[in-house]
Amino acid sequence: MRLFHPTSLLPLKTPSLINPIKQASSSSSTSRHPQTSIISSLLKSCSHSNHLKQTHAKILTLALHHHHFSFLSSLTLSYISHGLIHSAHLLFHTIPSPSPYLYNLMIRSLANHGHLHQSLGLYSSLLSSTTHHPDKFTFPFALKSCAALSDIHNGKQIHQHSICLGCENDPFVRAALVDMYSKCGYIDSARQVFDKMPQRDLVSWTCMISGYAHNGCNFEVLEFFHLMRSSGVRPNRVSLLSTLLACGRLGALCKGQCIHGHAIHTGFDTNVLVATSIIDMYAKCGSLNVARLMFDITDGKDLVCWSAMIACYGYHGLGRDAIDIFNCMVRAGTKPNHATFTSLLSACSHSGLVNEGRKCFDSMVSVHDVEPKLNHYACMVDLLGRAGRLHEALELIERMPMKPDSSLWGSLLGACRIHGDIDTGEKVADKIFELETTHSGYYVLLSNIYAAKSRWKEVERVRKLMVGNKVSKVQGFSLIEFGNQVHKFGVDDRSHPQAKEIYSYLKELAGKLKQHGYVPLIDFALHDIEDETKEASLLYHSEKLAIAFGLINLSPEAPIRVTKNLRICADCHNAIKITSKVVSRKIVVRDMNRFHHFENGYCSCGDYW
Repeated sequence: MRLFHPTSLLPLKTPSLINPIKQASSSSSTSRHPQTSIISSLLKSCSHSNHLKQTHAKILTLALHHHHFSFLSSLTLSYISHGLIHSAHLLFHTIPSPSPYLYNLMIRSLANHGHLHQSLGLYSSLLSSTTHHPDKFTFPFALKSCAALSDIHNGKQIHQHSICLGCENDPFVRAALVDMYSKCGYIDSARQVFDKMPQRDLVSWTCMISGYAHNGCNFEVLEFFHLMRSSGVRPNRVSLLSTLLACGRLGALCKGQCIHGHAIHTGFDTNVLVATSIIDMYAKCGSLNVARLMFDITDGKDLVCWSAMIACYGYHGLGRDAIDIFNCMVRAGTKPNHATFTSLLSACSHSGLVNEGRKCFDSMVSVHDVEPKLNHYACMVDLLGRAGRLHEALELIERMPMKPDSSLWGSLLGACRIHGDIDTGEKVADKIFELETTHSGYYVLLSNIYAAKSRWKEVERVRKLMVGNKVSKVQGFSLIEFGNQVHKFGVDDRSHPQAKEIYSYLKELAGKLKQHGYVPLIDFALHDIEDETKEASLLYHSEKLAIAFGLINLSPEAPIRVTKNLRICADCHNAIKITSKVVSRKIVVRDMNRFHHFENGYCSCGDYW
């Protein structure tokens, strides 16, 4: 079937690599040129890019390209095999009638080397060709380019083309469609394509699992990994990486241990990337000691592995350990990069290591030849702000060589909330809302600053501003693993089967906490209501519900591990400290910023978070 050229996929107009030499006279016809066989041999034997270019020049000098178009095709293939994709692409456009094989190879090579627009442009050229059309080998790489560009418009058109040309049911085309839709954020469409597959191989399962992970659908990742294993499909490296990532996000330690077992069984645990993901999973599930053990036994540690361990210590609030690992890495001869310093500076910030953080920041250029980027300045602003040095943070922003973005100002706004600085907070909020009006977290931070000072009119003004800008607050929730299942709780959530028992337990626990000195911090109930009502609303925050569920169901010696999607509030932090003493249990809470290890009435953060 012949397809009309779609208007959204315009053919690529590319200048030619070659200025063609005028055609030689008929007396020196290339069809009888004595060096034709020599050129053919040279093309087959080129082992270096310089040899290839010399052969190319010889072809032009002898004007063989005018009659022996096969030489141009062979040259293009040789350029591709030597990784000279740009040269191959330009040369490709001088070939009068490229073969379907050459079209597909060129589209694939452009997609694989990140030349995504050029890949789609060449697909468009093939689509408008009068002699050839896309086939089952074309679509996967055209869709790969759409996926990398998050180009759902062209992705849907290419999907339609695959249907019209009878290629939609090819397993590789379907897997590419699943990947494209998921990476463009259309995970339901990806699932529809997957469900229609008559047979699902490892590639299609992996695309669906990684697609769910890409879109933050962590429960679905675990579900699909289980379904894949139940179908008798052996996991590969990508599916293991995606599932380990989901386990870490959910704080699902038991499931993570099972995935670790799968990695060992399949032999992928020796792969440094999988080993790094295992380290990260254990650390994010609260088992930092196991993460360090896995790190120590990992052979061939690369920069990513070192940086991951630095980050692990960072979000557990162990800044000095992060610095020690960094120093070990440098001594081992591994050169740090921008990501390494982001993790290191963040670790210093969460531990209040101002002087150490300054030294690390200064050493970026002077010692390691790494130019600071915006996120490094954001880490320094966060470091200074958390330590109460708000004016120093402002001065640093003014000296920055680049323009601050909303996330950097957001770091300073968070510091204003910690230290209750309304005046600076209002100024910073104005800067943020000039740049970003849709991020709910900034409105919540400003509202928290006002609520802590009982400025209820200002709290209401912020709420109206959110409504006017059509911004909805992110709903807080907490997760806890029990019985090979991850249980989810929202604020004042009564949907859980054990809700009645959980609420009864919390009321009884509240009385015991007060006997041990707990005083509800009612300023963190963000409503202008009666104090008794505020106190009641604080009692049923999601993390308290999750901890109560854990205390009811887990064995007495087991630590309580909870993962929260937002920052833990000061009232919950204070209540959980006392709870750990009253019930004699270790409680580990991971919020959006860091870990809190509560034990015997104390928290590992030292009330600095």
